[in-house]
Amino acid sequence: MALLFAAALFVSAFMLFWVQPLAGKMLLPLLGGTPAVWNTCMLFFQALLLAGYAYALALARWLSALAQAAVHLALLAVAALALPIALNAAAAGGVPEGASPEWWLLKTLLLTVGPPFFVLSASAPLLQGWFARTRAESAEDPYYLYAASNAGSLFALLGFPALLEPALTLGQQSRAWSFAYGALFVLFAACAAVAVRARGRVGRDETREASPAEPLSLKRRLRWVVLAFVPSSLVLGVTTHVTTDLVAVPLLWVIPLALYLLSFVFVFARGFKLPRGFAARVVPAAAVLVSMVYLSGATRPAWFLIIFHLAFLFAAALVCHGQLASDRPAASRLAEFYLCLALGGVLGGLFNAVVAPLVFNYVTEYPLVILLATYLRPAYRKSSGTLLGLRLGAKKKDESAAVENEEPFETVEGDGAEKRWGLLDLLLPLVIGLLAAALMLVTQRFELTPVERAALTLGVPLFLLNHFFAPRPVRFTLGLGAVMLATLLFAEWGSDRTLHASRNFYGTHRVQGAGDDSVHWLNHGSTLHGKQYMDAAHRCEPVSYYHREGPLGSVFRHVHEKREAAGVAAPLSVAVVGLGAGTTSAYSRAGEAWTFYEIDPQVGDIARDPRLFTYLSECAGARPNVVLGDARLRLREATPEAYDLIVLDAFSSDAVPAHLMTREALALYVSKLKPGGLVAFHVSNRSLQLERVAGGIAKDAGLAARIFDDGRQGADFGLDASTWVAVARADTDFGPLASDTNWPEFDRDVYKLEVWRDDFSDILSVFRW
Repeated sequence: MALLFAAALFVSAFMLFWVQPLAGKMLLPLLGGTPAVWNTCMLFFQALLLAGYAYALALARWLSALAQAAVHLALLAVAALALPIALNAAAAGGVPEGASPEWWLLKTLLLTVGPPFFVLSASAPLLQGWFARTRAESAEDPYYLYAASNAGSLFALLGFPALLEPALTLGQQSRAWSFAYGALFVLFAACAAVAVRARGRVGRDETREASPAEPLSLKRRLRWVVLAFVPSSLVLGVTTHVTTDLVAVPLLWVIPLALYLLSFVFVFARGFKLPRGFAARVVPAAAVLVSMVYLSGATRPAWFLIIFHLAFLFAAALVCHGQLASDRPAASRLAEFYLCLALGGVLGGLFNAVVAPLVFNYVTEYPLVILLATYLRPAYRKSSGTLLGLRLGAKKKDESAAVENEEPFETVEGDGAEKRWGLLDLLLPLVIGLLAAALMLVTQRFELTPVERAALTLGVPLFLLNHFFAPRPVRFTLGLGAVMLATLLFAEWGSDRTLHASRNFYGTHRVQGAGDDSVHWLNHGSTLHGKQYMDAAHRCEPVSYYHREGPLGSVFRHVHEKREAAGVAAPLSVAVVGLGAGTTSAYSRAGEAWTFYEIDPQVGDIARDPRLFTYLSECAGARPNVVLGDARLRLREATPEAYDLIVLDAFSSDAVPAHLMTREALALYVSKLKPGGLVAFHVSNRSLQLERVAGGIAKDAGLAARIFDDGRQGADFGLDASTWVAVARADTDFGPLASDTNWPEFDRDVYKLEVWRDDFSDILSVFRW
């Protein structure tokens, strides 16, 4: 019997996780990849999840088992009328042109994905509530079935990019999802039949418990919400920090989210026990280590440093979710418990995805939630033999029961005495913060490497913090916060200066300069998006990936040679997708028509600011026009055959806009090219072999394609290695470029070409393993 309910929960959770990226990918060609679209989708699914949990609570509270089954099965049947899910060009007739599409998007999602998603979102509380009314041996405590639900989510998370996306088109996935929905209906019907036979009424009838439902205080409900909020926020905080400041790798976000789901699977699984002493000690130890890494500004070796962030996330998630599991109410309050968990998860997502980009210029929400996680952990009494919070010697007989007790997790109510605020809880953290500040000021007078400086200024106070403060959450949290504040105010880890920092829904932007102001560079997260030497001799020279001696310089040189040989008098017309620091504008000549398509308005502001970069203000021969918005949508508005050259420079980060490199996207670019025009793809990427996709969609369309893989890092002043792909309607359109040995045709024995379409793209197939 339990296996039946576990199977239904597993399949339901799998489908809920599957349908969200499926719907998002369907929307990309219609609305582009703007944050407004992604945030609207996120808010829609989270709101619908909350609505589903509230619906399950209403059913459990007011209806009998038979009525619950009848209502829910009827809704499942009605929701099936929206299947198969279709968000394609045919459905785009109502997409508003030149206006905000959010309301259209909400309406479309509500009428297509909304009905089945809403009904399935009620699965976890509803099915567990039904199981609690059966005569199964484990029905008195049905929460362990939540492990099956999260296992389903985990399998979908890993299975979508690894199995579903490479094997099926979006249309095939939609039909497969519809078949799975039908199978789930059968599972729901079987579960309902079992519940109805075992118990006639639910909620108002007598339940398995002889006593009335336990009262739930507001404090307890709020505690559930906060304990669910912290891991939800940490997942996004870790992901944002790692991809922003350490390494930009596609699909890296899967690992933190997998650990988050895995913690749910562990703590709700039957028989799983994590000793409370272990949980209480590991979180402060992990917090000390991750704070050391975070505050020092270390970025290499990236994969080694990522382990510290993931370890803290997993430890904190285990402790927070473990306390939720240990504080779960009786089965009669199950639906309300899950509603609080869902609310906390939604608030965590909203805080990181919506509030933080508006409030903070850096990923400040991450250290703030680290502090909250250290406060919420169980308290313990310090033993004499610990190192980084882990016991070295044997236990003493008179040690606190908080250490001896092997119950898996401890509730906050049981920690009241340990978490009271005292004068020392304020004074001692202040002393630690002053010590950290003094060490930072003193060490600035000595010639130390960044590692030596960090070891002294952070290692000493953090060691004292862990050794003396770890048993008391309040004191430890305030002490760690004091060290963080001291670092923010006084730390100097290197000679580079931050000239500008900003953040929005597209990510973090940082313009830095060398200590002597000889060079400025723009980073979007951890990806370089432009560089400029500020001395008079090199100020207007395109450098980095756009160097005159590199592939892009070769493209412009051959384009001008071809036009001069043909006697073309009309000025060159160029479109560039991706503005960056405005480096490519240095190639423009007087009288030419240049248009930049840039999705991020803050990048436009940075490129126009002469205090940061002067390519647009001083170096551009032609006055460029900057068009804000998703490039694919805005290019549709351009006149057919408008450009001699289209440069696509939007693929170097971890968040690759796949909808700009599909069969349909290339057809759009070619339609905007004048006869004899070229498309140049900048496909340099640390993680993906995007040249295989650019070449693949060109060959698929019957076009000519050539590649210049320039590995000459530093061969010329300011030259960085880069890879470019040039595409033309015919090989003769390349002109002199076709005879340039640096631009060979694609060798199918060397490049395994891939063809992405609007309904199919496979990131893993082009990954640099």
